Amino acid sequence: MSSAAPAPAGPDYAGRSLTGVLTSAAAALGAAGFTNTLQLPRTRRAAVVMVDGLGKALLKRYAGHAPFLKSVLERDSATLQVAFPTTTAASLSSLGTGLAPGRHGLVGYDVLDPERDTVINQLGGWDPLTDPLAWQSHPTVFERLAATRPEAPGPGGAPVSAFDDPGVEAVTVSLPAFETSALTTAALRGSRFVGARTLQARFQKAREELHAATGPVLLYLYLNELDKAGHQHGIGSEQWLYALEEIDGAARRLSTAVPKDTVLLLTGDHGMVDVPESGRIDYAELSGLVDGIRHTAGEPRFVQLHFAPDASAAVRENTTAAWHAAFGDQAWILTREQAIEAGWFGEVEARVAPRLGELIVAAHGPVALYDGRRVAPAAFEMVGHHGAPTRAEREVPLLFLQRPRR
Repeated sequence: MSSAAPAPAGPDYAGRSLTGVLTSAAAALGAAGFTNTLQLPRTRRAAVVMVDGLGKALLKRYAGHAPFLKSVLERDSATLQVAFPTTTAASLSSLGTGLAPGRHGLVGYDVLDPERDTVINQLGGWDPLTDPLAWQSHPTVFERLAATRPEAPGPGGAPVSAFDDPGVEAVTVSLPAFETSALTTAALRGSRFVGARTLQARFQKAREELHAATGPVLLYLYLNELDKAGHQHGIGSEQWLYALEEIDGAARRLSTAVPKDTVLLLTGDHGMVDVPESGRIDYAELSGLVDGIRHTAGEPRFVQLHFAPDASAAVRENTTAAWHAAFGDQAWILTREQAIEAGWFGEVEARVAPRLGELIVAAHGPVALYDGRRVAPAAFEMVGHHGAPTRAEREVPLLFLQRPRR
């Protein structure tokens, strides 16, 4: 059986995707072992502003509220693909490691830990019994940069000279609560962390850090205000537009205040779509959709279902058929093997494959699908959603706010 709409191919993880942003910046800074996939100009300072929830379609639609970003979009930009599923845990991990989800293993919002036979949340509800260092054991971009920095004193006990290669320093500017979060530990560890609570304070810290750097520096600035407003109030709401306008003004001011030898980039980790209340559905209440299912995971627009080990072939077939009957015209419904073959997760390591749902339901219609047995009633009040591989959710802009000037 197949959905009415053909399933999209996976992102070009080796090309224009989030996996290449920090790695290309590191290469542009002269760090060894990195490939400049995005062909960034050589520089001594590189800064990446990550706007959580900023899809390209959203920026184009509401460009009137972001005149500076609109001007850059039209003048000096590219389009990137984010990770599948199009959710923060997967995309920020691909950004932070330079790897596809099939390798870093953060393959959704809620993900099955097959060794412990339990579903863990990859953002705020990380299970304390799941070690993020073991869950994602590949070195991050920041760790790889740290490994190239010389120790002081230099060889033979002499101090490192200013003329010696100082390596590249990595700095993260983000909310203080994220400094020791499990997601940071898993995907973005290895940098010097600078915390600031408000959006304006984070931009100010970023400016100060770029000016204070005495050698090559890679700075990562994270903003969550737009995503938060979209989830709670919807795209185009007063709160969402206020966040977009604040980001636009702060980005414009930063672009004029950074040192002239700076590559200043701005991108997003996914887009977003609004789902009407009528499209927020508790699938556990529908006939046949959870028959033989041991674990439900993923997110409302990228449901990942794991069958019980003793579920018979007939039960699996019937449950799959029930999903096609209920949502085949509004979602791509693939088996784990079909999704891997389509390249949705890139190369999939053996340890990661069991974390992926055996049946995956990725929405392309205006629906958000919940397991009402697992989520709080307030979850159904969420307006803005992401997770599915639609263009609106998977395409983000890469804006060159500044290129190095002579």
